[in-house]
Amino acid sequence: MSLLTVGSVAFDALETPFGKTDKIIGGAATYITLSASYFTKENNLVAVVGDDFPREMIDILKDHGVNTDGLEVRRGGKTFFWSGKYHNDMNTRDTVEVQLNVMADFDPVVPPAYHQSEFLMLGNTAPSIQKTVIERLPRRPKLIMLDTMNFWMDSAWDDLLEVLKRVDVITINDEEARQLSGEYALVKAAAKIQTMGPKTVIIKKGEHGALLFHADSIFFAPALPLEEVFDPTGAGDTFAGGFIGYLASTGDVSFNNMKRGIIYGSAMASFCVEKFGAERLFNLTTEEINDRVLKFVQLSAFELQ
Repeated sequence: MSLLTVGSVAFDALETPFGKTDKIIGGAATYITLSASYFTKENNLVAVVGDDFPREMIDILKDHGVNTDGLEVRRGGKTFFWSGKYHNDMNTRDTVEVQLNVMADFDPVVPPAYHQSEFLMLGNTAPSIQKTVIERLPRRPKLIMLDTMNFWMDSAWDDLLEVLKRVDVITINDEEARQLSGEYALVKAAAKIQTMGPKTVIIKKGEHGALLFHADSIFFAPALPLEEVFDPTGAGDTFAGGFIGYLASTGDVSFNNMKRGIIYGSAMASFCVEKFGAERLFNLTTEEINDRVLKFVQLSAFELQ
């Protein structure tokens, strides 16, 4: 089934304890669509870049089957840019510089060919933009998933609450879940968020895995212990892309299938952190992905005596 992703395609400049980069391809929608491309063949993108964005980077998306008809290239504009530096623990980072550029007045135009998309992934952007996309689709998708962050909770609270009423799944980290809900215990936090609209809540815990809440059911997926983590940038978006890409490939939005989606999303995120930026996502094979998923299964499998 078809997937529509709306979010940022951007430049990132990164520094971690393992090294630093100049401008490389980044942005939430980049990671989401690249990750999802390994599962769904109808992979539609809505985003905006400036005319400084290299054509070869757009070709990378196209080579992965991403439909870029909804990628606006703004003449005379500059692409969104983020620069960050990670601390030694790789769990915390400082934003060095942000240039909104063309994202400052992003008005998402959804091509008619995308109108029948059955799955919608709203990447981390302003809630007003996320709401606009939902309103511009003539038919509600089978499943709408949203990512957000504490910045929007601080600066666009009312807009965020309004768009939450219209989505099925939200994915946030544990700190954001606590801020959004006002609850410290994550079980209580998820229950409170479910009353805001999304019936399914995914709480990402970085190197400590992810929690899936739906009605009274809870599922936990561990993170895969890795020998080296070069760059966690985009891991959450890669996770989201793997999750919703898997759901779109099956058309099944049951809780049991979402549990599988969490594992596939976690597997994709584990690849992402192994290299800088999105590089690790460029040339994965089906065999690599299946082997990585099997490792997740083996990580928590056991028999009762």
